[in-house]
Amino acid sequence: MTTSLQGLLAGWITGQRWFAGKGRAIDDLSIDSEIEIVSGDPALVHLIVCVRQGERRTRYQIPVGLREHLPERLGHVRIGTCRWGDGREVEVYDALHDSALTGHLLEGMAGDRRFDGLGFHPAHGVEIDTSQRSLVLTAEQSNTSLVFGDTYIFKLFRQLNPGINPELEIITALADAGSAHVAKPYGWIETELQGEPTTLAIMQEYLQNANEGWTMALTSVRDLYACPEDMPAEDAGGDFAAEARRLGLATAQVHRELARAFPTGTIEPPEIKRMTERFRRRLDKAVAEVPPLGEHAAVAAEAFDRLADLGHEIPVQRVHGDYHLGQVMRTMTDWVVLDFEGEPGQPLAERRALDSPLRDVAGMLRSFEYAARHLLAGRPDAEALEGRAGEWSERNRAAFLAGYSEGGGHIRGDDAVLLRALELSKAVYEVVYEARNRPSWLPIPLAAFR
Repeated sequence: MTTSLQGLLAGWITGQRWFAGKGRAIDDLSIDSEIEIVSGDPALVHLIVCVRQGERRTRYQIPVGLREHLPERLGHVRIGTCRWGDGREVEVYDALHDSALTGHLLEGMAGDRRFDGLGFHPAHGVEIDTSQRSLVLTAEQSNTSLVFGDTYIFKLFRQLNPGINPELEIITALADAGSAHVAKPYGWIETELQGEPTTLAIMQEYLQNANEGWTMALTSVRDLYACPEDMPAEDAGGDFAAEARRLGLATAQVHRELARAFPTGTIEPPEIKRMTERFRRRLDKAVAEVPPLGEHAAVAAEAFDRLADLGHEIPVQRVHGDYHLGQVMRTMTDWVVLDFEGEPGQPLAERRALDSPLRDVAGMLRSFEYAARHLLAGRPDAEALEGRAGEWSERNRAAFLAGYSEGGGHIRGDDAVLLRALELSKAVYEVVYEARNRPSWLPIPLAAFR
């Protein structure tokens, strides 16, 4: 591999949505792995590159296509021109946008094939239709997903950490147990990094006719805001409470299934105190960075103090880890949960660690609050609609919690103390995030402390 390709990649990678090192200069880019999957013209080559930025080293996977002449339809994903192998000049581009090459990913998975260090594996007992053509989805930030026809969704993890991705573990275990709340797995790709089997991509059933929870919630909020002020939320045409209750029920069922499929444990009081100390440190740092949080900090501090005073253990298990309305889809029959990989920026060990299922509940409660209030940003009548936003949020939060309890989720007594602390800890994180990225949205997380 020529250094010129490394230079091309170093210039190109910083402009990709999934690149995690934005705003910092690249000191070095090296190619750790180069595996040819398809030869000829076009060719498909799988690359794993290591980007060094100061002390930080991050691995990314980049499937590249090689053509002597790049068609106009692929011009928008061109990386550049370099000399390849025997010295011939080729156009290099992001291969995931080329359906003439991505079909080989399906064929490799269907055939349980290996290409040097890459292993393509079908899920147990499935048949894969290799005739489907791919289309890249553009909404994702940290990964790249392809839809093959109306049948499969193929998610490729751009940033790599050694180890099995928790999403592969969870969807496989839940599907094997007959869960109705996960999309059927069809296969995965893996390699070995630092001596550990490492998940590169996962393929699941594409839920073609399903609706995203976030989109459904926003439609409900818009309908309420368009109604007369004296009309109760339950009488508005797009009331979401029944769906929120069903989502709570489905969430509890998934938590029960996870507890059956994976080990469980407990957190003892000393560890609870250490957890609350971490919460307090984050709060102090957030107040220092975002001074408007200071006048509300006592609310969070009191919730953390109550958690620290718990004198008994807390049950923990495998959880989703990044649960919100954008991670759930409503099919014709029920809610389906997506993206069990946890927070992509965290180490795999943390994302696979046991945690309280109430962390997922807290994440969804915060998501209801965001759905209710984010449409107020920039509206001249935002102040007048504050009451409506609060009404929608409280109604749907209560419905979700009712469904969660109905499904066997436990939120009684001291559970409420833990849930409140987890929700406010999440809101502290949101305050910092919004101050850095979307200052006009800062009132949304600040409202959690009232």
